[in-house]
Order: sequence, then C-alpha cells, then structure tokens
Amino acid sequence: MLAIKKAAWKVRAEHLADAIPKSRLHPSVVNWMDNTAAGSTWAVGFSGGADSLALLLILWAHWPARREKLVALHFNHRLRGSAANRDEHFCRTVAQALGVRWRAAKWVKAPSDPSESEARAARHAFFERELRRLRTKILFFGHQQDDVAETMFMRLARGSGTGGLAAPRPIQLVGAKRVHLRPLLTLKKNEIYEHLSALKIHWREDSTNMSARFLRNRTRSQVIPAWLGANRDRDALGGASLSRELLEEDDIALDAWLQEIDPYTKTGALNILRLSGRPRALVRRALRHWMTLLPDSPRLSRQGFNALLEDVMRARPTQHSFGSGGFAKLTRSRLCFEPARRKLSN
Repeated sequence: MLAIKKAAWKVRAEHLADAIPKSRLHPSVVNWMDNTAAGSTWAVGFSGGADSLALLLILWAHWPARREKLVALHFNHRLRGSAANRDEHFCRTVAQALGVRWRAAKWVKAPSDPSESEARAARHAFFERELRRLRTKILFFGHQQDDVAETMFMRLARGSGTGGLAAPRPIQLVGAKRVHLRPLLTLKKNEIYEHLSALKIHWREDSTNMSARFLRNRTRSQVIPAWLGANRDRDALGGASLSRELLEEDDIALDAWLQEIDPYTKTGALNILRLSGRPRALVRRALRHWMTLLPDSPRLSRQGFNALLEDVMRARPTQHSFGSGGFAKLTRSRLCFEPARRKLSN
C-alpha cells in the first residue's frame, strides 16, 4: 500500500508539471535555477498548504536531476494542536513519497498568543539554522500573485517606498548568506487551486488563515475581494504583479545609481558633496544605507529621519541625536556619526 502511495504522489507531480509547464513559472527564477551549480542543495519551505505543495511537486517534476538535492523544511508552530501535528504528518508523507529529504522542527517556547511577526521570526530562524546545517543558501517559497497584492496593500498602509512595494521578489538576496526564490509569482492562487483540484491532489488548510486577528488575513478576506470586485473587468492581480515588477526595476536602478556615486568615505562618513543636486529619492536611499552601516544600526522615527534628510539635502551644519549611542554630526561636506562619550566611573 505504501509503495502505491509513493507512486501516486510521483504521478501527481508529473501531471501537475504538465498542467504548469516551466514556461508558466517566473522566467528570471527559471533562468537562475537552470544555471546554478548542479551540486547545490535546494531547500523548500513546505507548510502543506496548496502553494507550497504545488511548489515542491513542480520542482521535483521539472528538475529531475535535482531531486536528490531537494530538502523539504517544515516548521510546526504548534498553534492548532492536533491539526498542526496532522499538517506535519502530511508533509512528511509527501516528502518521503517523493524521496525528498525532510527536516522539521516545533516551536518549543511559543508565546501563548503570538503575533504574525513573532511566528514569522520563529519560522525563519528555523530556516536559517537548517540552511547552515545543509550548507546551502538557496530557499524556495510558494508565494503567488495574490500574495503580491496582499503585501502591496499592507505596505501602502505603512508608507513603504519602492523597496517595500517591490516585495515579494522572485529572486531576493538576504545579505550574503541566503537567496529566496519564488517561481510561482506568475500564477494566481485560484489557478493553483484549480490545477490541484483537477488532479485530485489534496492539501492542508490552516484554520488560522481565517482569523480576523491578523492584518494579512483581514487584507486577504476583506480588502482583496472588494478590490477585485471593483476591477472585475480587469486582471487586477496581474496588474499588481506588473507594478511590483516595475517597482523592482526602479529600485534596482536607484541602487545602481547610488553605487556609481559611492558617497561613503573610508572613515564611515557620508560625503554630502557627492549627493549635491541629486534627486531626493537618491539622497534618502544614501542616508538610509549609511545608517545601516553604523554600530547597532540606530533607528529614527519617520519624523526624525525626515528632519535629518532635510538638513542633508540643504547641507545645513547641525546635529541630530541617535539616542544614548551618539549623534549624527552634519557639516557642509559630510555627515558622520559621533559616539556618545561615556562617563568615567570613580
């Protein structure tokens, strides 16, 4: 019976790959995948939901030479009792049926009432640990076009710029240690559901996705349906996906321009003269990046950051407090960080 189940999952994967050919996946991700070293391990975030299940099956079917290098990563948040354990069992069963390596962990010290950000941080901490153990930097996610629209609305509400609105990216570099890949960003959620249902491929549903407590769930259940209804004569999800692509292009262009200017000195200061006369968007980006290079990456309120930005734009000599760590000192030619002087104890 077990051998039949294993064969069935492999057949289902092949049939899904026929329904969703490589040409329907994000071209930049496919190109990246086809040109990576053959020995690289590919880790896949696998929750058991429709998107991550489709992703694992498609990777297994479309890249047969990589099957031995696939690893399914499952994090059990332990927020739904036995249902969460059944999710884990389902994911393990699928991975074993495909002959895919399996890694899982449980949230041992989960808060009694965790937030979205806490759950995500715990999950990504697990991913990071496993990538180190596997000695790989490649991690796949099953995000699709509905996720693009949801993320865009959520980040519009907090006033994000091009960098934030260009998420989730098909290829996302996370520092020098990780690369996140999202080949399903060319597909809509309903397309994935329809293909899986037509092939009688079952997936797991997370009941917490229906909770109105979390912002993403409210955006998904209330905002997106109303927005799609108002744009019923258009492919609104496709439009949001196109906007994301264009915003990413602009974001990359600004980064390239900033790199050409190279306004950062060897002593860690920001060269104001090199930014003179440049667009405000470029100066804003240079300032934000400069702050990330400082010890402990000090944070300013939006009001505080905009005040500093205004002084940098005008090259106006002044000082801005960075809290107990020190302050930013601005002259007409440069912006530097001055650490706070510590009082000597008697």
